[in-house]
Amino acid sequence: MRFQQLSYFLAVAETRHFTRAAEIAGVAQPSLSRQIRLLEEELGTALFSRARGNITLTPAGEALLPLARRMVTDLETARREVAELAGMRRGRVRLGATPSLCAGLLADALSAFHTDFPGIELQVEESGSRDLIRALGRGELDLALIILPLHSTDPAFVTTPILRENLVVVSPVDRPPPTYRTSMRITELRNKPLVMFRRGYDVREATLHACRAAGFEPTLAVEGGEMDAVLRFVEAGLGLAVVPSMVLTNRPGLRGTPLSWPRLLRTIALAHRKDVEPSPTAKAFRHSLMSHLNGLTPEELGTDLEVIVDTGA
Repeated sequence: MRFQQLSYFLAVAETRHFTRAAEIAGVAQPSLSRQIRLLEEELGTALFSRARGNITLTPAGEALLPLARRMVTDLETARREVAELAGMRRGRVRLGATPSLCAGLLADALSAFHTDFPGIELQVEESGSRDLIRALGRGELDLALIILPLHSTDPAFVTTPILRENLVVVSPVDRPPPTYRTSMRITELRNKPLVMFRRGYDVREATLHACRAAGFEPTLAVEGGEMDAVLRFVEAGLGLAVVPSMVLTNRPGLRGTPLSWPRLLRTIALAHRKDVEPSPTAKAFRHSLMSHLNGLTPEELGTDLEVIVDTGA
């Protein structure tokens, strides 16, 4: 029993006409009829009743019909998936990510994907969420790791929340901590010099909003830095900074103090355009990223990071 024979059988069963079935299948009618006869001989029974030119299914044909449909569908799906995988020997994924993610867990996720798909080129654009959403909208990116809420009124984006993270107050370990308690309030940053990110960083806006909601304007010692520069300025003792907890990995010269009230949380989401179907390579990266996140141990996540999507999402 061959795929071609089952396809011809389904075409005749749906049209109840051998000539029209042959036209749909793109084959000469004698060839189609011969393959149907071979199938009937293999099964040892007639599949169609041909009385007076009226084509109907026999009981055996009725029994085969749902099975043939399922077999053909399964085979077509398998062929499509294999073709997609074969196509992923080459290709690219254009990914946007915020600087904190590039400095944190993204490197390990990219490494895991590269191990599985070494022929796929990875293009990473590092920027703030607002810039990444604009690039995604222009079609310059396939996927973007952004911070929610989405600062766009354009409904043409799909966002999948994947991580929730605490923001912490970072200080140099070779100087006195900002508090000797295990956590601190945002009001304790009043009159303390802060190192502030440049405009466009979500964490900058969250920090300023929290300070102003607590009734004070923060004192800025240095303003306008990127992620690495802000951390270096804090290490040099220029001031404190509010940062995502994940960026402190491999930074032994810095300590992070949790904020107890108000807690500053951020939600990280994977975004793509609603009107553009992600490519097979983009889908593969999404699945690889989710698998990587769900494979992280509690020790690797720490107390400030929480995975909020499962592998199958």
